[in-house]
Amino acid sequence: MSYVLAIDQGTTSSRAIVFRQDISIAAQAQQEFPQHFPASGWVEHEPEDIWVSTLTTCRAALAQAGLSASDIAAIGITNQRETTVVWDRATGQAVHRAIVWQDRRTAAACAQLKADGHEPMVAAKTGLIVDPYFSGTKVAWILDHVPGARARAERGELLFGTVDCYLLWRLTGGKIHATDATNASRTLLFNIHTGQWDDELLALLGVPRSMLPEVRDSSHHFGDSEPDLFGGAIAIRGIAGDQQAATIGQACFAPGMMKSTYGTGCFALLNTGAVAVKSQHQLLTTIAYQLNGVRTYALEGSIFVAGSAVQWLRDGLHIIDHASETGPLADKSDSLQSVYLVPAFVGLGAPYWNPRVRGALFGLTRNTGPAELAHAALESVCYQTYDLWAAMRADWPDADEASIVLRVDGGMTASDWTMQRLADLLDAPVDRPMIAETTALGAGYLAGLSAGIFPEPQQFADNWRLQHRFRPVMSKATRARKLKGWAAAVRGLLASDDE
Repeated sequence: MSYVLAIDQGTTSSRAIVFRQDISIAAQAQQEFPQHFPASGWVEHEPEDIWVSTLTTCRAALAQAGLSASDIAAIGITNQRETTVVWDRATGQAVHRAIVWQDRRTAAACAQLKADGHEPMVAAKTGLIVDPYFSGTKVAWILDHVPGARARAERGELLFGTVDCYLLWRLTGGKIHATDATNASRTLLFNIHTGQWDDELLALLGVPRSMLPEVRDSSHHFGDSEPDLFGGAIAIRGIAGDQQAATIGQACFAPGMMKSTYGTGCFALLNTGAVAVKSQHQLLTTIAYQLNGVRTYALEGSIFVAGSAVQWLRDGLHIIDHASETGPLADKSDSLQSVYLVPAFVGLGAPYWNPRVRGALFGLTRNTGPAELAHAALESVCYQTYDLWAAMRADWPDADEASIVLRVDGGMTASDWTMQRLADLLDAPVDRPMIAETTALGAGYLAGLSAGIFPEPQQFADNWRLQHRFRPVMSKATRARKLKGWAAAVRGLLASDDE
């Protein structure tokens, strides 16, 4: 059993990747599933779509690799983190569509919690801010808006879980209701210092303790899959939220190492070791991973719109047919125009945390066309990353200037144009790894570590390989002008919030 099956359940698709013992990829499969937008700022998934697409891709990857269950040492799961599922303990039937991490429907509830003075306590215990992004207020919304749900939850009939927890429950035939510390740390219900669900937080948000999963290490034998799913039982031995899994896949095990993942959104994590650093710049403090009962912490910045800005160009404006066209199109833009897209389609994440504002374009002229919009969309991801980078540098001021490098992964890193612009705006090297699927690799590594087929973290880190380093070439004057224009655009957008 020298293979690991990694499940990478994302916001727009589910993927399964089979890794060999040398961490090369033996096979992979991917399947998109529908997104539902029932109201402005609302985003939902059908839990059954998540499950069916996951099962389908797992079976497809195994078939492509010509492997059976007996060849697989372990399954690792990584997932869209804050997306919330509530289901019936007896039947497994979800009582409502999954509420996706991007969803902003609980903005008013979060504003009330802040107005009532609860945010300092919440932040001290969870490392998070009070924001609709996280799971806690989503659970409360479901309990309060689905007829009879709160009473059923109080009777112990309903279960809550993030997507990893839901998949684990389905894979094990309803035998295991558990999650790992990284996913638990994204719920607003978990004390990241004690490593426990917190009664004060549960009472504040009105979530019954009986709904909650057991919290375990990220690398752990969680349970075994039902034999009929894959022709034999497979041990499930690793779980981590997608951004933490990418941090592991990028081998960012040393304090001060930083990675940024570019998928639907963009998420940057800075390993801070055993210290849970309290951000002074509206970043999050989170659990990077938990191994052998020991928690490693990270600072995190979350951008809600990255790859979805390119999807907007394709599906909303219809100015491209494929994401790969965006870079070449941006390269044709008019250099005399300075068009800025602030893609606050569902509000702004770190370091602004404003769920009310919506996206805007600045600097439009009569000659602005598809090339300039593509340029602005790609550049918006780089500018937002710069905001996170600057905040992290301020919260972690002791970093050695010569060693500051950003490791990147995710679909957008295939764009050389975007990665070069990112290096230019950060004025720092950007490293793209040989294995682009670092999120799935992180989940696979955790599972393989528990199964004994992958080495300890330091040896794994020694095997990390660089595919390309992008070095900054932009002049200081141009960089300063561009960053000044971006800052002005963000100020203009924030000024539109008159609440």
